[in-house]
Amino acid sequence: MFKVRLEKPEPHGVKISKKNVCLVTITKNDDLAKEEDDKEKLIEYFLQQREPDWATQFKLAVMLGPSIDEENIILEDVSLFEAIMHFASIGWKVFFALVPPANYGGGGPSFVASLAMIGLVTAIVGEIAGLLGCALDIPESVTAITLVALGTSLPDTFASMTAARSSENADSAIGNITGSNSVNVFLGLGLPWVIATVWQNGEDGEDYFVPAGSLGFSVVVFIIVALCCIAVLLIRRKLVQGELGGSSAGRTGSCILLISLWLIYIIMSTLQ
Repeated sequence: MFKVRLEKPEPHGVKISKKNVCLVTITKNDDLAKEEDDKEKLIEYFLQQREPDWATQFKLAVMLGPSIDEENIILEDVSLFEAIMHFASIGWKVFFALVPPANYGGGGPSFVASLAMIGLVTAIVGEIAGLLGCALDIPESVTAITLVALGTSLPDTFASMTAARSSENADSAIGNITGSNSVNVFLGLGLPWVIATVWQNGEDGEDYFVPAGSLGFSVVVFIIVALCCIAVLLIRRKLVQGELGGSSAGRTGSCILLISLWLIYIIMSTLQ
């Protein structure tokens, strides 16, 4: 319901009386009202699925349906790519549905189960990469920096891409990468090393050590390309006022340059 005020009538000579305000009321027809009710019910249903129970998680894992924008609650149609990816990953979705819902026990069981799932999948990726490297006669050091590294780092790449699109600045995207690498280096290396050191010292009374091999050369190459990457970010900050974004040519050039740095690291470490 709203009011319309009539002013400046045309053509000349037309006059408006003192009653120059018209009250307009919009009424819904039966079809429109039913459509609105159905949409509200559908939105309410999908909102309820944001905190599903354990059984509902398995239903959602195999169900292909529209998604909801968290801010505007807008239903988005499923694209062909999303449909293909859904059926390609449906086995993993059902597997990860074994994780307890986040609203169980304050989120503690979900957190522990998620860590266990991540560890299990990482072990599977490592074993498959090792078997593939063995079948293709690829050295273990090369397999580690190519197949294993890609398998464990691609999820972080997509997470950073999502963070970059949804955040107002680049902190979330770059922070996700640095945080993930910090966990890999400090926890992924430090914790197993401590466990192995304590166990071997307790069993044999000897210190635990692993020969470095060609690790020193790879670390030097990595530090060099990492410094080049930081230089690219600093240059982008100076020229385009941001680590991410900018013109199409700038984005493409930065992408090609960073991928080239990765290829240089892979090639030089492999040839060593």
